[in-house]
Amino acid sequence: MTVKVNFVGTGDAFGTGGRFNTCILVDGENLRFAIDFGASSLVALNAQGIPHNSIDAILLTHIHGDHSAGIPFMLMDAILGARRDRPLTIAGPKNVKARIEECAEVLLPGSSGMAPKFPLHYVELEVGRPNDILGLSVTPYAAKHTWQSDPTALRVTVDDKVVTFSGDGDWTPDLPKATQDADLFIAEYYFHSKPVKWHLNYGTIQERKAEFGAKRMILTHMGPEMLPLADEMPEECAEDGLVITL
Repeated sequence: MTVKVNFVGTGDAFGTGGRFNTCILVDGENLRFAIDFGASSLVALNAQGIPHNSIDAILLTHIHGDHSAGIPFMLMDAILGARRDRPLTIAGPKNVKARIEECAEVLLPGSSGMAPKFPLHYVELEVGRPNDILGLSVTPYAAKHTWQSDPTALRVTVDDKVVTFSGDGDWTPDLPKATQDADLFIAEYYFHSKPVKWHLNYGTIQERKAEFGAKRMILTHMGPEMLPLADEMPEECAEDGLVITL
């Protein structure tokens, strides 16, 4: 089976290089889902002509604005503009429903009182074990990022392929568990040589590369130090709109 991966947004939190926040759109045989949905993700989808109503599920690595704050805007448009009528599942860390609703009320005051006219399901992903999300096997592994964001790396089995996204976070011994034998490992790569707390950098990736055990690795979430060097890297580097098949 063929799985398509669209790097809708590959930027850091601050839009370095004009890139959109993190949003990775994956098409399986019978399911379309997004891994993360940052604040600018709805704009990014519109720029590519992709209707957000086509998304069946959103899987969140953690609760930070550049990975999750696009959801309130998507939901509001689904209610008022796009007239969504198909179910949507949002799966993420503990208290994901309350945290998305809190975010929505800050960004769009009064929106929490607007009930969707489509089935909307929230699922709290249990860390360290497979979770069944609409037939996907989703295994979160604890990540080393700001603890308030409940950070994880996600290993997702879709059809007969495995896609792993590191999310945001420094090296941990759990990361290779998420990446072993994955068909695609999408690695956050915020800085090149400068060690930055709570994030991976190129030195760490190079040092630990053999431990990942993935069939293919693509780097994303590049910051201002890394982005100008992307074309010089021997590794694949994502850019907004990159589409690959597995």
